[in-house]
Amino acid sequence: MSALIHQFVVHRLNLSDDGKLHFIPRSTCFDVSKEIEALAQQLHNTFNSKPGKGVGGFAEESESTFSADLGQTLSSDLDFHEFSVKSGEFLLQTLAKEELVETGFLIFSQYEYLATNYLMIALIDTKQHVAVNQNMDLDYSDHLDFSKMQLAVRIDITQWQVTPEQFRYVSFIKGRMGRKVSDFFMNFMGCEEQVDVKQQNKQLMQNVDEYLSQEQCDAYEKNQHRGSVAAYFKEQIDSGEDVSVEDIAKYLPQNEDEGQSFTDFNAQQEVPLEPTFQPDRAVIKTLAKFSGAGGGVTLNFDRQLLGERVLYDPNTDTLTIRGIPPNLKDQLLRANKGN
Repeated sequence: MSALIHQFVVHRLNLSDDGKLHFIPRSTCFDVSKEIEALAQQLHNTFNSKPGKGVGGFAEESESTFSADLGQTLSSDLDFHEFSVKSGEFLLQTLAKEELVETGFLIFSQYEYLATNYLMIALIDTKQHVAVNQNMDLDYSDHLDFSKMQLAVRIDITQWQVTPEQFRYVSFIKGRMGRKVSDFFMNFMGCEEQVDVKQQNKQLMQNVDEYLSQEQCDAYEKNQHRGSVAAYFKEQIDSGEDVSVEDIAKYLPQNEDEGQSFTDFNAQQEVPLEPTFQPDRAVIKTLAKFSGAGGGVTLNFDRQLLGERVLYDPNTDTLTIRGIPPNLKDQLLRANKGN
């Protein structure tokens, strides 16, 4: 499924030789070509694949005029290019105010995907690539480095216009290396976070485990249910859609005696999950494997092996592994001979 691109423009934040940050606008929006469609689609897919996103909406009290300007743009009272330039200039002011320096290409992409209207804004840096031409000389060129995209916000315009009271129409990448570098990006747009997506995904996995532990299922059936949930997560991530508690309940057993489903179980929790939220790709791994590291030991193994080839004794806090992987066994035997 490809996106329908309505508007696409790229500006630049550049550091001059004197150390001053400048905003360099493009004169017009791009004509929508196959190349622009592919670029916008790549931007959309990269954003979807990023874990740990936050969700929120426009704050009622903010110095930013972004939401008002966007509203005027959608009603055709403000030209999209003019809106993007005004927003870029305010981003520059926000960086100066917070004494931060961020450079790169500032992308504004308005598009439609699965009958939903979006606005994506991302600050992307470049990466130098080297190629060998027909004369066997080296050609150097700069490419947008989507793999390291850390500053990006996507506004679900459709949800903002239809159900703004839910305050969940803005999603954003939360930062890198433990620093909330996305804060200034949110400030320039006048947005506030409401839902901690990473925590929602973590709590979901805990709820699924607790729910399955109380159901009368054997280990094989539980792993089958987890596999179904993992497949659902992957499908939602690939399509850029939220996961739903009600949908997840369809992949889990229902207690017919008590008439309780996973949806009911969630509602009974002290802090229930949000009805819908963005999926985290890391969840797929936790559904399929156990993993952990500490004290110089790193372990990971398939969930289905617990109780069969891998045994855990909580009383002695030990793991017993039956059938050591051949390459590990060879290393252990050699080390044993050396001793």
